[in-house]
Amino acid sequence: MFNPNKALLHKIHEVGGFVNAHAHFDRAYTVTEENMEKVVNYHLFDKWKFVDNFKKNADHTIYTNNIMTAVDEQIKQGVVGAMTFVDVDSVCGFKALEAAQEVKKKAAEKGFTLKLCSQALKGVLRPAEDVLLREALQLGYLDAIGGLPRADKDYEQAHLDQILFLGREYGKRVHVHVDQLNNDLEKETELLARRTVYWGMEGRVTAVHGISIAAHNKDYRKEVYKMSRDAGLSFITCPTAWIDSRRSEWLTPTHNAITPVEEMLEHDLVVAIGSDNIQDVYKPFSDGNMHTEVKFLLESLHLYDIEALVKIATKNGRLVIGMEDEAHGDIKVQSRRSGLL
Repeated sequence: MFNPNKALLHKIHEVGGFVNAHAHFDRAYTVTEENMEKVVNYHLFDKWKFVDNFKKNADHTIYTNNIMTAVDEQIKQGVVGAMTFVDVDSVCGFKALEAAQEVKKKAAEKGFTLKLCSQALKGVLRPAEDVLLREALQLGYLDAIGGLPRADKDYEQAHLDQILFLGREYGKRVHVHVDQLNNDLEKETELLARRTVYWGMEGRVTAVHGISIAAHNKDYRKEVYKMSRDAGLSFITCPTAWIDSRRSEWLTPTHNAITPVEEMLEHDLVVAIGSDNIQDVYKPFSDGNMHTEVKFLLESLHLYDIEALVKIATKNGRLVIGMEDEAHGDIKVQSRRSGLL
């Protein structure tokens, strides 16, 4: 008897195992009874501020235990590699990043590839944040540079210009949180595509989430896909991370609160998958299980193409986090339109 679930898992195992392309291991397992009662219902932007309390008080041992525990659990769940964003800012300094460096070496001994990307909750434009990010790059602590345009509110383009410039200067991939609020006011993916071409970073930039793309009309979505293809943008969907998007009276095209992956595949875009947060104030019940993420993806989008799902869960993840050989790992760009500049 044919069992689609078994067939999917078997093929994922055959090609090397799951890759978790986006996570936050340094803050994993930090939800408590106290913050479960209130903080988990805060708005996203308020949670960004709340986690400062943890970051101030966490020491090297706490960070190391969180990240190592997350890696061990991922290994048990059949994951062979992951990229974790790690807080690097004026609140926690290099505490989390130095712990992540230690775990990265231990993970490699277990056959697990751990890639590190800077998290930018405090933005990248303020002098203190700029100095820390540049120092982390100079010290060789980072595999990729992370972006969060909303963290530099009203200066989103400058934020992108800064990280794309640094990505070019240091030869690093750039992963950017974009279009997370599930409404048609957000057009961050479009801006990211345009600035990627401007800085000559085609094939080296990945957009994380992209939920709000689905809130736009079809013509705009198609234009974004074309821009993204020309810019060599790849995408990471984190299905359970935004499935809890709140009901509202905002009128948009009918859609699920998830990256419109099925449309992206039709436009030949590279899409990988990640878990995002694990048992913290953002996602208190998440265990980081990549099989769960794939199940949410396929059911919410009616995406039943097993070969496509295997590629999303494995090869594409290796590609966007840099597990593939650098000579072959860049996303191929079909064309470059001067109109994107």
